[in-house]
Parts: sequence; structure tokens; C-alpha cells
Amino acid sequence: MVQDAFPRGWSLTPTAVPEFVVVALSARALAASACRGGRSVAAIDLFADADTAAMTALCLNLPSRRLCISAGALRRALALPELRRLPLVYGAGFEDQADLLAALARVRPVIGNRAEAVAQVKDPLVFAALLARLGIPHPEVSLSLPDRDGWLVKRAGASGDGHIRRASRRLPAGHYAQRRMGGRPVSLLFLADGRRILPVGFSQQWVAPAPRQPYRYGGAVGPLPACGRLGTAMIDAAAAIAEAVGLVGLNSADFLVGSAGWCLLEINPRPGATLDLFDRPPMPSLFGLHLAACAGQLPAALPPLAGCRAATVVYATAPVHLPEGLRWPDWTADRPQTPAYIPTGAPLCTVLADADGLLDARRLAGRYARTLCRFLAMVEAA
Repeated sequence: MVQDAFPRGWSLTPTAVPEFVVVALSARALAASACRGGRSVAAIDLFADADTAAMTALCLNLPSRRLCISAGALRRALALPELRRLPLVYGAGFEDQADLLAALARVRPVIGNRAEAVAQVKDPLVFAALLARLGIPHPEVSLSLPDRDGWLVKRAGASGDGHIRRASRRLPAGHYAQRRMGGRPVSLLFLADGRRILPVGFSQQWVAPAPRQPYRYGGAVGPLPACGRLGTAMIDAAAAIAEAVGLVGLNSADFLVGSAGWCLLEINPRPGATLDLFDRPPMPSLFGLHLAACAGQLPAALPPLAGCRAATVVYATAPVHLPEGLRWPDWTADRPQTPAYIPTGAPLCTVLADADGLLDARRLAGRYARTLCRFLAMVEAA
């Protein structure tokens, strides 16, 4: 019955009793952090990757047509006896489903920001009004398209950057226009307790453009070195928003930084893609810190991390057939269950690389990615 509902199947380690259920578009990073902190979790996401399944007590994948969490499928999964009473920790995928978060919170503990807080920071006009009231620089937004020059079109409440387009002749339903700004993308990962924040670290991101996705997420590297007054101003902006909205747990703030200063693009009110950069010794498990911060507890300080880590997403440039039993390199994550067919443009996996500096880490991740692509080409040709 379960396998019929979830075609990729499920795995259960009989000796492991999950304490929490993690739900996200991809639950691997949160599950890995929980595992590093000695906690047993179940995972529900869209992929049920091999490494996610290996580190969780129960791993389910939800059917999805356009990379979004289906409310009905999620409810059916959560009704399983093993999951019925577990607290739920959520990651990416609920930004445009605050009503679903509210409904889930009525029947079980949901650990993270309240549905009202998620709705407030992900509604483009409401959020822009908040930033204006707080005096935080941000791009102009509109629900109509003033003109095509200098504007981007984004889907309201979307996560990731694949939905961002340059403005064309019309604004599709459910989308809004945001004025295009210059600068390099910088993200701040921070903990919040509803009133105060504690920065975890800054990271720099880049895009991996595709024909219809010019701003597709490519990866990130961090931590960035101390940013001086600029960094302090961005931290203060995140703190003001967290206090105004009542943010809790792990969140991230995305900025553009240029010669003229900085502006805030968005708040991601949940643990996000940069967990991989910061969830490593001597940093305590970020999953554990997230739980504590959601309960109103922030540590006095966090230990500094040595060196830098880059995490880059490897996308299929052509259709790839992954054979059964494929042995993935140790520096990969988000490894698909095999055998598998990966269509052009879909993510193959994530590559992680550690080095002393930002540039070295990013270059090493690039070399790993090229090595992986050559290896998979040889495997497919064999």
C-alpha cells in the first residue's frame, strides 16, 4: 500500500525510532545535520535520494509534477503510523503554502516559523512595505509590469531561483515584477529566537544559467570573511526584520552587494541551501541549534569555522542513465537512487569541496563536478 502511494518506495531501519519528521523539497541537508547531532529523523521530500535514505529511519518521496510539495500527498504520508505523532521540522517548499503549515500545526507540533510569519515575508507587497517602514534598501516591486527594461519577473512564494525570468510582454498569474539591481549575491544564515538574531555566517552564491532559467541556482561558498560596516548593516537589517515578524530558528537573508552599497532581496524563513557550508565541526549541529532557537534559546556565541566549503549543483547537460549499484564519490551528496534516468537540465547531485580559501574551494568544486561528468559519461558508454 505504501509503495503504491510512493512509487520510489520507502526504507525503514527497524532499530531506529524517529524523533522528528523532516519535510522539504530536499530533506537531505537537514537530515544530515540531525544525524550529526545524534538525532534520528524520518524524511519526506521529492527525491528520496540514496544518502537521505541511508541516514534516516524512514524515507519517503512525494510525487510531484513541478517541484512543489503536494498537500494531499504530504497528508497521506504523515498519516502513516510511524509518523502520525511526530513533530514536523520543515525546510524549503512551504513558502507559498502558509495555509498548509497552519493546517499541519493544528494536528501536530510544527517546528519553525509560524504560518503568519512565512506569509508576511513571502508576500512581495507586504514584505516591501515592511522593508520601507524599517528603512531597509530593497528593489521596487509591482503586481503590474511597468515596462520590460530593467525588470525581472518572479513567482510569488517560490523557492530557489529557477522561476526568475527577465520581463517580457506580460506578467503571468501568480507572479510579480521586481526591479533589476546590480551587485553580487550574498546570503546571511542566522538563528533567531523571535526577538534577537545570532549570525551563523555569510556566503556568496552564483548561478548556473540554462536556456529558460537564466538565474538557476548554481551553488554557494562560505563563510565569507568579516564584511566590516557593510556586514554589520546587513546583520542589523536581518535583526530588524526578525524582531518585526517574530522569526525563529534558522533563516537566511539574501542581499545584492555592489559598489553603491547593498539591498535586501528576500528572507527565506526556514533552513536553506547554505546548511552544507556551515554544518561542520566545530559548529554544533545546526539542526539542534534550529530546534533550540525555535524554543527561544540562542547560544551566547558560535565557534569560528576553519577554511571554506563550496557546494555546487551538478545539472545534467544531456540525458543520463545511472546504472544500478553506481558508487558515488565521497564528495557528492543528494545521490539519486539507482538505476535512474536523469533528464537534461535536472540536478544530478551536489558536489562539496573544502579548501583554505573561497576561490580555492570553488575551483575545487568545479574540478570535482567536471570529474564526475566525465566519469558518468564513461559509465554510460561502457
